[in-house]
Amino acid sequence: MSYPSRFWLLVIGLSLVTIASVVLAVVIGPVAIPYDMVVRIVLSKIAPGIMSVDWTPVQEQIVWVFRLPRALLAVVVGAALSVSGTALQALVRNPLADPYTFGISNGASVGAVLVITLGAGAATGFSLSGAAFIGALITMVIVYGIAQQGGQVSPGRLILAGVAISYALSAITTYLVLRASSPGTNSAAVALSWLAGTLGAAKWEQLGIPGFTVLAATLLLMLQARQLNALLAGDETAVSLGVSVQRFRLQLFVLTSLLIGTVVAISGAIGFVGLMIPHLVRFLVGADHRRVLPIAALLGAVYLVLVDIIGRTIIAPSELPVGIVTAAVGGPFFLWMLWQRRLTGGVR
Repeated sequence: MSYPSRFWLLVIGLSLVTIASVVLAVVIGPVAIPYDMVVRIVLSKIAPGIMSVDWTPVQEQIVWVFRLPRALLAVVVGAALSVSGTALQALVRNPLADPYTFGISNGASVGAVLVITLGAGAATGFSLSGAAFIGALITMVIVYGIAQQGGQVSPGRLILAGVAISYALSAITTYLVLRASSPGTNSAAVALSWLAGTLGAAKWEQLGIPGFTVLAATLLLMLQARQLNALLAGDETAVSLGVSVQRFRLQLFVLTSLLIGTVVAISGAIGFVGLMIPHLVRFLVGADHRRVLPIAALLGAVYLVLVDIIGRTIIAPSELPVGIVTAAVGGPFFLWMLWQRRLTGGVR
């Protein structure tokens, strides 16, 4: 089988697995819903009247109001984090880069925790997700401003600026949580739950903007796959191929920051997805971003849906925040990756 044929077979296969994982996420839970009933409920919502109703209102609410939006949010967030991680690793030519490296996730966390712990949302009119998005955007501007030197932005300065700002924002977040830890309030618990990453508050109205943003950003990055490949090869190579490196780097940073801010504002801080998935994808299809980006989006979607299922069921009836599960999987993977790079001479 030719390489393009294997690629398209992988795309089709992962697309089917994504659909199957969403259905599985809706079926599994404290109240088991049969697979065929899930399909009928969804079809009845898409095309009213084509199905005879043989389910209870409670079953319909569980499927349509609670579980399906949550599974679809996992698809959107998983795809967004994977695609942004892929682009950021090309941006700074560093395989260890991910959305956390640049402080964007921590900036969103500060905005969200301000609303939760200080009641700033009631005073300013900001929702939790709106404040998180504003925090991510402000962080993006600060990191890029610090990274500039003589009108130029180098990958090394971008990473250092991101890491420095990330630590500072983490300290602010910790202070706000500690400040809110007073008897008779649950602000600290709510903030810690958000910081651990959660998909439990998913609603249909929250899916539109993130879903469109992820689709548009992925398509735009795929159209720029040649520039991404050139950037990954080094600035000199990119310039020789006609890429305006500084302008493209700015565009890429803004696009990925907006993408990260949009999804983190809803899901909370979920780590390691943007670090781990791009490496797995490159192992499967190579380094060409024309293939890496769509596969990363699909694999990231499947991964986060399955991780959320584990988080909901492993200590049922309680739940583990999805960020804890991704960290439990991603930490060992990170160490394995460092070990592999050491064996091949990549890390000394």
